[in-house]
Amino acid sequence: MAKTKSTKTAKVMIEELTPEQESMFSVYRDKWTAVGLCTDPIDRDRAIAAVNKAYECGGLPPPNQILFADGPMHAKQMLSDMGINNSLDSLVFGQHEAYWVAFYDFFQTECKLDLGGKLDGMMAMAKECGWTNVYDTLAVVQSRPNKIKMDDQNRIHCEDGPCIEYPDGTQIYGWHGVRVPKEWFTDRKSLTPQIALTWENTEQRRAACEILGWARVLRELDSSVIDEDADPMIGTLIEVEIPEIGREKFLKVLCGTGREFAIPVPPEMKTALEANAWTYDIPSDVLSQDRKSTRLNSSHMSESRMPS
Repeated sequence: MAKTKSTKTAKVMIEELTPEQESMFSVYRDKWTAVGLCTDPIDRDRAIAAVNKAYECGGLPPPNQILFADGPMHAKQMLSDMGINNSLDSLVFGQHEAYWVAFYDFFQTECKLDLGGKLDGMMAMAKECGWTNVYDTLAVVQSRPNKIKMDDQNRIHCEDGPCIEYPDGTQIYGWHGVRVPKEWFTDRKSLTPQIALTWENTEQRRAACEILGWARVLRELDSSVIDEDADPMIGTLIEVEIPEIGREKFLKVLCGTGREFAIPVPPEMKTALEANAWTYDIPSDVLSQDRKSTRLNSSHMSESRMPS
């Protein structure tokens, strides 16, 4: 059992978790992450029960009417038609409450923390509802997203469209965790290097440059060559001054298809070979040795093809 002690108010304070309890962290993390990222259609009967439970836990009678919307914009329109013009003041975040109710679920279940059932309604709504507008006699349950796309670090990201989309057509565009304007994807010609480099928000500015491709953006900037390798596939290490971001280093390199890329690299890089090795997460001497081996193999293969 977890170590506990009594306080002056006769409550029990948990001072230490047991190894068995700590081993359950990942279980609750995965459980509630799945809730927060769920894209399944709403089960209306279960959602109604969850909303009623939440009202009950809050000491309120259940709403007279529970309606369903296909997403945020649909809910906003429904409420506007009822004369309710600010739909943001009344929101319960449903599945997006998962990040904090997970904490209480763990302590309530694994450490027998007595919450008096007060959070049962919120937990139920997290499992069964999307965003929900709540009022004294009315609740509007919004659909979950039907699409969520993320990068390998679990940040919202999609390179060819919205990263979050709802059944009502509400869309959110994101690039490695940064929300960006829809037009950068739907009207690619509207995003130019000049716009990207002068965009006011610095996080969105970097995202814009990555969307365009650093090779294209760098053509608009004065750059200084730090080191140029004889092999264009190892590349050239350059440094540029990016407005309001500062000095940044890039490796300009040719890929096997002959296309040029520019890859941001850490400021401590001193040679193109070192920077190229960094992109593979290997020491530069290993890459250098691999390159020598490749050349020797290529030479041997060429000689073996020569007619005798």
